[in-house]
Amino acid sequence: MITNFKIMTSNRRQFIKNISSAACLIPLQSMCNQSIHNKAFSGQLNVNIFSKHLQFLDYKETGQKAAELGFDGVDLTVRPKGHVLPENVSQDLPKAISQIKESGSTCNMITTNIESINNPYNLEIIKTASENGVSFYRTHWYKYLEDMTMPQSIQHFQNEIYNLGEFNKEHNIIGCYQNHAGTKIGASYWEVYQLLEKVDPNYFGVQYDIRHATVDSGYSWTNGLELLHKQIKVIVLKDFKWGKVNNQWKAINVPIGEGIVDFDKYFKLLKAYALNPPVCLHLEYPLGGAEKGKYEITVDRKLVYDAMKKDLTAIRRLWKNA
Repeated sequence: MITNFKIMTSNRRQFIKNISSAACLIPLQSMCNQSIHNKAFSGQLNVNIFSKHLQFLDYKETGQKAAELGFDGVDLTVRPKGHVLPENVSQDLPKAISQIKESGSTCNMITTNIESINNPYNLEIIKTASENGVSFYRTHWYKYLEDMTMPQSIQHFQNEIYNLGEFNKEHNIIGCYQNHAGTKIGASYWEVYQLLEKVDPNYFGVQYDIRHATVDSGYSWTNGLELLHKQIKVIVLKDFKWGKVNNQWKAINVPIGEGIVDFDKYFKLLKAYALNPPVCLHLEYPLGGAEKGKYEITVDRKLVYDAMKKDLTAIRRLWKNA
């Protein structure tokens, strides 16, 4: 009994010691490790431009413009109405990545409509992307199934994610599911968490979108970040504000730093969690159709490029100052 008491006492002391150590890591409540984090995150974020907004350019021009504007790379759309169409992926994706690299940029991530290993196009996208040096791909979003309850739907797609993760493992590539405001699976961070419960975290994780998290969760987005931060592989950056459109309140997309997304707090939390993931910049506010991925736009291209440069500069500044 005395031995057991000593062990319990020792364990209790160690537990208290561990809790005390962990307390200093709580974001925004202590400055005990600020200097460490500032040193570790003195470098810039790796920011990629979402090629959806440059689909009026060919592959080579997309890479050239990304490099010229100061982006680290391109997040290439490989999906219906994208830069690369799924049915042409085996031929066009290697061509696209090659031309992007030759023009001075990189392509380390792609955005897809991947949903299942039962879709041959989905498998070909993963295989071809991996063979051409892509590290991350974003999937499509799942919808709740009409013939199942909501928990049953989550379980069904949990299995789809697991199978994709196993295929990813074979090809050494990481899949990502984006949290997205609305009624599809993934608006709630708990839905995303449940989707990923079975999959190998080394080959499947989260594309965390702070704009959608703020829209859907309001003040509690920090809870979502706490829940999912260990599973974050890449992040999306964009901003919004609430406003009335035709007498209805809606989320209105705006340039980085001009909306209600708290980038200072968000970036400080990322640093506190020791996260510096690759970034994809989205510009969803009006840009003559570029915001919607149009192949032909109705504004001068310089307006689009200036907006991209402005948002990139804002991101660099906000990250540095956080």
